[in-house]
Amino acid sequence: MKLFPLHLIPNDTNIDFMRYRKPVLVFMLLLLIASIAIIGLKGFTFALEFTGGTMVRTHFSKPVDVELVRKKLAQAGMHNAQVQTFGGGNDVMIRLQPDSLHVNEADAAQKVAERVRAAIDTPDNPVTVQPGEFVGPQVGRDLAMNGVYATIFMLVGFLAYIAVRFEFKFAVVASITAFFDLILTIAYMSLMGREFDLTVLAGLLSVMGFAVNDIIVVFDRVRENFRSLRVEPLEVLNRSINQTLSRTVITAVMFFLSALALYLYGGSSMQGLAETHMIGAVIVVVSSVVVAVPMLTIGPFKVSKQDLMPKAKDHAELARRP
Repeated sequence: MKLFPLHLIPNDTNIDFMRYRKPVLVFMLLLLIASIAIIGLKGFTFALEFTGGTMVRTHFSKPVDVELVRKKLAQAGMHNAQVQTFGGGNDVMIRLQPDSLHVNEADAAQKVAERVRAAIDTPDNPVTVQPGEFVGPQVGRDLAMNGVYATIFMLVGFLAYIAVRFEFKFAVVASITAFFDLILTIAYMSLMGREFDLTVLAGLLSVMGFAVNDIIVVFDRVRENFRSLRVEPLEVLNRSINQTLSRTVITAVMFFLSALALYLYGGSSMQGLAETHMIGAVIVVVSSVVVAVPMLTIGPFKVSKQDLMPKAKDHAELARRP
């Protein structure tokens, strides 16, 4: 039985992506500058992990819906509370932003825990509340710095891997494009006022990984076509984009749909991660076509057939293969 291949875009697509590469790259540069301005001017609403606050552990006599707990806390004036179950369905962890009650640890432990108990306790499902645990801002600063270090580590790792696996020009372009995707995604989250927590940070790092994975697929086809086709470099790049376009779009659609399912059914605690993935999927599929490959035609990143011809080490590796 022959399976019908999945194609969202025909294999014989022949779109001239290189024709308007220069104005498109200028537009993307302006978009990058605007994104940086948005991040600098609007900033973020940081979650408890980065700002400090209070953690309160609660135990209900019966299993409880975390969305209902979150709603009751909001009605009591405790907005943006992070609520999640731990252990069994009866145990709920509540994280609250710092407020005027957070004078010191003892004050937070006593007053915040009592406010939480009064807000969520019901006759049909009574709750016991442990004293709150105060999280200082230093912990938040450490987490923020760890996020920065993780981002730098990923960019440097991508640069090293692609430089060894492909070419140094490819490595630099891929890292720049991944950084472009990261900044645009961060700017979107800032513009929408989405709370920046650890799930959003995890989403940003995975978007960078998805971006580099997608770019590597296109660059691999670029290298193959430079070695096998006897046409102009711009035509090689155009064909490479068109030949991988269906795969790029299908991968992005699958990534988007999985994030959409998480957004719809994963609860509010997962919405930051899911939204980061969804907007990241759109940005990545666009940038891999109109940013990454066109950059291989400008300035120090311009590649030629001589750059991509097999080296002596490639021939030795091929000879050892069975």
